Amino acid sequence: MDDFETGETMPSLSTGRAGTCGALPFLIRRDGTWLYRGSPIRRKPMVCLFASTLRRDAQGGYRLQTPVEQGTIEVEDAPFVANHLEWHGCGRGQVLSFRTNVDQVICAGPDHPIRCAWDVPCEGCGTGPVPYLHVRDGDGALPIEARIARPVYYELAALAVEGSCRGVPCLGVWSRHVFFPLSALPDET
Repeated sequence: MDDFETGETMPSLSTGRAGTCGALPFLIRRDGTWLYRGSPIRRKPMVCLFASTLRRDAQGGYRLQTPVEQGTIEVEDAPFVANHLEWHGCGRGQVLSFRTNVDQVICAGPDHPIRCAWDVPCEGCGTGPVPYLHVRDGDGALPIEARIARPVYYELAALAVEGSCRGVPCLGVWSRHVFFPLSALPDET
């Protein structure tokens, strides 16, 4: 990125040369609400603007980063919520399209997998596994994800078919020729 008045090159978002501001007074709640100094940010365009500067470091921490400064923020679970689902097609060729709370549309597939701890016993928890959708890559191995809202999870459950993952039978969904496990097969006893 260039400063056209001076001819100097501005630092890019990926160079890590932005000045550090330390901890910023932002919190992203589990339900996707963004808070600034404890108050909800009610203007959606502002939330979308901040979301566009969100980065995740290799240790899993979150920060807002512009070309000139960056600061860490607190995130309770995942920074985004996938709160709407549309699907087209069926079988392996089915395409699952999710809309997030910041109006980003993401199609699940090889580049945007659905992650779910489907094979971990959850007796007594009452909620079942929590699924997440890969939104974009982070700076390390940990991606920036959207928590799939419970009503959307129920829509996925309605689309689920039998399959297997790592040789274990399970229920899951197909999107863009990739099978995503959602839960273990129910006991037949």
